[in-house]
Amino acid sequence: MPLKQRLDQRQVQKLILAPALQQAIKLLPLTNLELIEVIDEELAQNPMIEIEDEAREGAAKDSETVAAEEAGVKNRDSVLEGLNLESTEPKLTGDTPEDNFLAGFQDYLDDGFRPHFTESREAVSLENTISRTPSLWDHLNWQATLTFFTDEDRELAERIIGDINDDGYLITTVDELARLNQTTPEKVEAVRAKIKTFDPVGCGSLDLREALLTQMDYLQLQDEMARKIVSEGLPLLERSDYAQLARVLGVPLGEIRERIDLIKSLDPAPGRKYTEEKTSYVVPDIIVSKEGDEWTIALNDEGLPRLRISAYYRQLLGKAAQGEPEAYSFLKDRLKKALWFMRSLDQRNQTIYKVARFIVDRQKEFFEKGIDFIRPLTLMEIAQDIGVHESTVGRVVANKFMMTPRGVFSLKYFFHKALQGNYGEDVSSLKVKDKIRKLVESENKDNPMSDIEIGKILAHEDLRIARRTVAKYRNQLKIEPSHIRKRKSSMEEKA
Repeated sequence: MPLKQRLDQRQVQKLILAPALQQAIKLLPLTNLELIEVIDEELAQNPMIEIEDEAREGAAKDSETVAAEEAGVKNRDSVLEGLNLESTEPKLTGDTPEDNFLAGFQDYLDDGFRPHFTESREAVSLENTISRTPSLWDHLNWQATLTFFTDEDRELAERIIGDINDDGYLITTVDELARLNQTTPEKVEAVRAKIKTFDPVGCGSLDLREALLTQMDYLQLQDEMARKIVSEGLPLLERSDYAQLARVLGVPLGEIRERIDLIKSLDPAPGRKYTEEKTSYVVPDIIVSKEGDEWTIALNDEGLPRLRISAYYRQLLGKAAQGEPEAYSFLKDRLKKALWFMRSLDQRNQTIYKVARFIVDRQKEFFEKGIDFIRPLTLMEIAQDIGVHESTVGRVVANKFMMTPRGVFSLKYFFHKALQGNYGEDVSSLKVKDKIRKLVESENKDNPMSDIEIGKILAHEDLRIARRTVAKYRNQLKIEPSHIRKRKSSMEEKA
């Protein structure tokens, strides 16, 4: 069949996201701190947007603004009337009243020129700040320069330190290091032995056993039984099988317990304290409080600037309409983008408020009485109630926190599946986890409950769940199995 070109018309349906809709979707998952960055970027790019300066509300306008008003106020009305926000391109019709165009945007319009400026503060001296905290490798290399004086030893030490992981363990074998550095294993061991005595002690060890023994040598602990436990019984110690450990070593169980306290004082991950872990502070996006019998919701707008459309540039837009087509086109496009940006911010706040309102109304008993009264909740339920897609609710919930009288919670905390009770009612999985935690805390330490026994107790409380579900929830709560809890309890009693 010969190939040939032809023109065909086809009618198809496809999903196209308008730029304004894309912008609204982009703003939904942002936290307040991220939103401030987006607003600052928009302020830098769009002269039509400026920050409202409440301190100058009602103040007399300067001479430059008055002159601009006199020159452009006549043309401003006709220009604004012609913009149509519902279309993809603004059109100059001259028939749309200004009131219809500016409906919902009056709060953004300003009558004076207020340039964006930041408050001047005294800068912190750079000499008093640290660019970054020293890493484990920086700390070890600094000690190596003070310990090794030949270039060969110093270079080999740097290679060894470079293969130490965050926990302080050497991830490359001695033979491999010797081959890569064209030296002998004995030379690598000699350098590594000195590195293990650096601060923190034990860094450069090949395994946990070597790290613990190195720390015992450094602290001059001459307890032979403790050394024997680390050398021969570390696997049993990791499983908390103290009875078997005592039988293998041929010593009473009480002596094992005394040595365990000594071993626990050592650091199993010596390099961990130099990891650059930063404490993250949560800034709540939603504040929930109770006033009388009603629960009130407020969006936390602290730090978020209030935006308005600059009257100065609106007046310039009116002047440009008389005979400057390029300037007019530019300013008209910026005005439309500014209005869409602020409308997107309003829609974001409204959606977050609706989601928060639904959560508070649904979990009112939880806020008043506690975890026993929390109810299951899904994204689909909120989406159907407020009339949005489920993915929209997911974007709202992401990275958002709610401050309540019971503490600060991630919005994701309130979304969990439902378990069915004996009478057909829905029970939150969080409630089940809390009951498991309370049962373990109140159990007989000498005879801890197994997962099957916990499941039977829950069944008597109208909560029928499988044993594997109990085990899954117990693991999520970081509660050890019953046989491990029993071993630890027996060791504590014989102290």
